[in-house]
Amino acid sequence: MNWAETARSAWESLIERRGRSALTMLGILIGITAVILTVGLGEGAQAKVSSAISALGSNLLTITPGSSTTGLVRGGLGSASDLTLSDAQALSSKLDAPDIAKVAPVAQSSATLTAGSNNWTAPITGTTPAYTAVRDRQVVDGTNLTNADVSQGNNVAVVGSEVAEELFGFTPPVGQTMDISGVPFNVIGELNTAGSSGASNEDDIVLIPITTEENLFGTSGPYPDSVSDIYISATSSSTISAAYQEADDLLLQLHGITTPADADFTITPQTTLLSTATSVSKALTTLLAGIAAIALLVGGIGVMNIMLVSVTERVGEIGLRKALGATPGLILRQFLLEAGVLGLVGGLAGVVLGVLGAVVLPHLISDPITISPVAVIGSVVVAAGIGLIFGVYPASRAARLSPIDALRSE
Repeated sequence: MNWAETARSAWESLIERRGRSALTMLGILIGITAVILTVGLGEGAQAKVSSAISALGSNLLTITPGSSTTGLVRGGLGSASDLTLSDAQALSSKLDAPDIAKVAPVAQSSATLTAGSNNWTAPITGTTPAYTAVRDRQVVDGTNLTNADVSQGNNVAVVGSEVAEELFGFTPPVGQTMDISGVPFNVIGELNTAGSSGASNEDDIVLIPITTEENLFGTSGPYPDSVSDIYISATSSSTISAAYQEADDLLLQLHGITTPADADFTITPQTTLLSTATSVSKALTTLLAGIAAIALLVGGIGVMNIMLVSVTERVGEIGLRKALGATPGLILRQFLLEAGVLGLVGGLAGVVLGVLGAVVLPHLISDPITISPVAVIGSVVVAAGIGLIFGVYPASRAARLSPIDALRSE
C-alpha cells in the first residue's frame, strides 16, 4: 500500500467516525484560535503604544520637577516647582546645549471653556511657539502662537480638534471667540488630530501663551516663572544622549547642585518610555500565549485519547490487515496520518476562526488586533505536529499488535 492509498484509508476511517473526529478537532481549533487572537492582541497593543508614544514628539526629552516636601510629608516626582522659564531659556542656548534643537516650557491648568451656549472643561497648556515642533504637532488651520503673543501676554489660543468640535460644532474654530474662566480669547489656530496617548487625549487641549497662562492662573511655586514641565527635542535621533547630558549638566549648574544624585529634576527620554511600554506588552503577550498553549496541550491529549479508543475498537481490523501482509510500519503510518489529519484540519479551522475574530473583535472592544503571518503559519504547523506527536503512542501500540492476538480478540 502506497502513501496515497494509506492517506485515503486514513481519511475514510476519520469520516466513518465523523462525530468523534469533530469533537477531537474542536480542542485543537479552540487552542489555535486562542493563540492567534492573544498574539494579535499583544502585537496590536504594542503597535498602539508605540504609535501613541511616537505621537508625543520626535527625539523628545521630558524634564519634570523633583519632589516637594511639606513638613515630614514628601510628595512624588513632579510635585515641586523647581523648573522655571529661566531654565528653559538657558537650555535654548546653542553655545551651552548645541545638540538641543527646540525647547518648550509648559504650565498646565484646567478650566471651563464657553462659546455661546456651549461649554467644555479642558486642559489649558501655557507654552511657547516651539511646543508644536517639539511635540510633533501641526497647525492645520490658522496660525500658531508667536513670540510676540508670549512677550505681550496676548489672549489668543490654538485648540485641539475635540475642543473645536465641542465648542463650535461644524463651524471652523479659527476666528471665533471663546471664554477661558470668563476671560475672552481669540482662537487663531487648530491643531491636527493626534488621538489618545495613554490616559490623555491629545486632541482635548488648548494652547495659550505661557505668560498669559501665568497671568490668568498664577503659579503654584516659589518662583514667579515656575513651569510644570520642559519639553526639549534633540537635533536628531543620534544626538539624544548628547542632548540629555547637556540638559542634565546645565540644570545641575543652574540649580547649584554638585551631586547628580541630589538633582531636583528628572529627565525622561522618549526611548525609555517606549522600551518600558513595549516590554510590558511583550510580557502580557507571552503570558496570554502561554495560557493559549495550555489549550493546545489539552487538545493534543484529546487527540491521543481518541486515537487510543480507535486502536481498541479496531483491533480486529488491525489483526486482519496484518494477517493479509500489512507490515507494522504500514499500520503505524496509517494511524499517524489519521492523528496528523485531525491536528491539521483542526488547526486550519482554528486559523479561519482566529482571523475572523481578529477582523470582528476590534469593532466590539476598541482595541486593535494584528494578524501575525508568523502566528498563523506557526499555528498550522504546531497543530499538525501536535496531532503527530500525540498520535505516536496509539500508532505504536497498534503497530505492535500481534495478528493472532488481534484476531483472537474478535
